Amino acid sequence: MKKRLEQRQFYRGAFLLTYAGLLSKLLSAMYRVPLQNITGDVGFYVYQQVYPFIGIATMLALYGFPAAISSLVVQHSGQLDKRLTRRVFWHLLLFSGLLFCLIFIFAPTIAREMGDVNLTMAIRACSCLFLPIPFVATLRGVFQGQSNMTPTAVSQIIEQIVRVSLIIALALVIVRLDGLVYHVGIGAVLASFVGAVAAAIFLYIYSFKKQPPRERVSNMSCSALYIWKTIIGFGLVMAVNHMLLLLLQLVDALTFVPHLLETGIPLSEAQVLKGVLDRGQPLAQLGIVLASSLTLALIPSVTKARLLSNQEQFRAYITSTWRFTLYLSAGATAGLIVLLPEINLVLFKEDVGTVSLQIFTFTILFASLSISTAAILQGLEYVYRTAIFVLIGVLAKFIFNIILVPYLSIVGAATATVLATIIVLVLNMTQLKRAVPNQKIMQVPWLRFGSALLIMVGAVTLINRVGQSLFISGSRLGQLFYIIIVVLFGIIIYFFSLVMLSVFTKQERDVLPFKRFLND
Repeated sequence: MKKRLEQRQFYRGAFLLTYAGLLSKLLSAMYRVPLQNITGDVGFYVYQQVYPFIGIATMLALYGFPAAISSLVVQHSGQLDKRLTRRVFWHLLLFSGLLFCLIFIFAPTIAREMGDVNLTMAIRACSCLFLPIPFVATLRGVFQGQSNMTPTAVSQIIEQIVRVSLIIALALVIVRLDGLVYHVGIGAVLASFVGAVAAAIFLYIYSFKKQPPRERVSNMSCSALYIWKTIIGFGLVMAVNHMLLLLLQLVDALTFVPHLLETGIPLSEAQVLKGVLDRGQPLAQLGIVLASSLTLALIPSVTKARLLSNQEQFRAYITSTWRFTLYLSAGATAGLIVLLPEINLVLFKEDVGTVSLQIFTFTILFASLSISTAAILQGLEYVYRTAIFVLIGVLAKFIFNIILVPYLSIVGAATATVLATIIVLVLNMTQLKRAVPNQKIMQVPWLRFGSALLIMVGAVTLINRVGQSLFISGSRLGQLFYIIIVVLFGIIIYFFSLVMLSVFTKQERDVLPFKRFLND
């Protein structure tokens, strides 16, 4: 009975953590649109140049080190003595301090590699983001090891709300007071630092409110080498598994502007082009979040079925996860491509770089499938393998940028990102087929699925053409309302096309909304 209760608590916590992550990513995608509107393409470029450092610090504190610490807690029967907890904390602090020093010292070099020495101060400010990591990660890891995911989930949402609110507020202040776009990057770092501190404060208050555990002596002796291997090493691997899009952005931050400068394009123009390219990030992230919302929620069930040795249910969950991801991400990709000229104009005030953004939109499809298959593989304990696949994709992106950006500019960078996500997906799928032999994971009614997709694209295109006069004559708010209506129509048409063409299996229909009406 106790074991069953612990399992129930674990899976409830896993779902809670999943949805907290999705909400956090949704907030992260949505605030970038007003940020670009406030600061312009150049200000948005500055923010996106420092964002990879912000994201890396966040991933280490949220996914990487807490996962490693929680595994150590589990090894110690759900409880660490204070001595071992302190040792883990101090080693994490040492590692974070090392990252702080490296980024602070090499900030001028990094800025030069980015092709813009004016980014030096903003990059130096990023070094401070690694200092709160031990305080946040240690507590999150201990709680997660005790199957208590609530503190991690709540602290994540608190951190994101504080960060997003401060970024927008500081951007408004900076633009109105001095107008120096490079201060936007520093403001974003400050907001992220305050968000991390807010998360740490919540975690410490939460820990003090809980009854302190009985002091015990650990039966396991942990050397410094063991801690660095299991906490630092494994933590980095876990973080890399959540960094696919982030690391691809880092490659663009390091290579895009320099390659354009080599072709003779002035820095001011290269900055604007990078800002235009980065418009695709919030759109892609929003699509990936929506496509992953249902599929990632199935991952704890996949793991549970494997642990219970229920092979039939385990294989069914894997297939359903892949199929749901395909249906949702393909629909989001196709719909966004059709409406991107209008969306670009409404959200970013001008229809610039639409073709490159339409190409970039394919990232939604391939990245969503990559993320879902990687999550399944991690549930099968292929954690190191999936991290290697991510790094291979990042290396491919770097090579593609070198080849394509000098000739195709933002179109080349967008194409390079799509190709990199395809490579990661192929690697994940190959490994998944090896891990689960004789399982037809890609068993999809392709003709019926393609027909549903074409019906949706045709309907959205027709509705959009009929309503173009309303769109052109309307205010910006009216145009936004128009796009929302068209998107809702597209979702409804696509959903019912999938149902009417029997694309979903009976088991899949049972987990869909309005399943009573669908089964009648």
